[in-house]
Amino acid sequence: MSRSVLALAALTLLSFGVDAFAEGDARRGAQAYRACVACHALEPSLHLSGPSLDGFMGRMAGTAEGFVRFSPGLKDAGFSWNAAALDGWLKDPMGMIPGTYMMFRGIDDPQARADLVAFLEIAGQPGGGRKVVDEGLIPAGWLRAGAPEPIGDPPPEMRVTAIRHCGDSYFITTDDGRETPYWEKNIRLKIDSVETGPPSGVALILGAGMGGDRFSVIFSSLADLDHLVTESCEAR
Repeated sequence: MSRSVLALAALTLLSFGVDAFAEGDARRGAQAYRACVACHALEPSLHLSGPSLDGFMGRMAGTAEGFVRFSPGLKDAGFSWNAAALDGWLKDPMGMIPGTYMMFRGIDDPQARADLVAFLEIAGQPGGGRKVVDEGLIPAGWLRAGAPEPIGDPPPEMRVTAIRHCGDSYFITTDDGRETPYWEKNIRLKIDSVETGPPSGVALILGAGMGGDRFSVIFSSLADLDHLVTESCEAR
């Protein structure tokens, strides 16, 4: 990371001293946190589009065990998360760390930022998610945010045993013995390598979309995708 970018981050942090903050209200901040739920969980180690926010306060920016998608600028920023840093970040993430991967324009209103900072100072401690639930600040469902629940034991018609691609189509065989053709643009191949994903060696097909003709096929690993998907116009 260039010295100029590091200097910019340092100057940004210095410009947000504690004395400049409005007094935050954690309960109001909990309502503002609703916008964060799309990308962040508060359950420990549950990473979504963004990292879990459990225990992030006081931690070095650009670090979270098990999360590997931080931007180079954030990984090299060299500061720890505190109220001042968080206020600057929430005001203008891209201005504070150019090239950040967080697609969030920022919060202009100082009071709204102060409220959200007050909430995150509680929720962002280790185990803080459970604390804000117990205090009635957020519903328990927000701890996992948008993470799917583990599928458990899927029925045979959801368990994919083979996929062959031919022309513009996928022919998907499920554990009930049926092979069904789908237009290739209506199928999304995905990997879920954590506990919410399918068992090793099996993929799952799930409906995706309002029209009833879009589906996601979810694999537990890249190796399973490579094994289960073939290019063939002949039925197995």
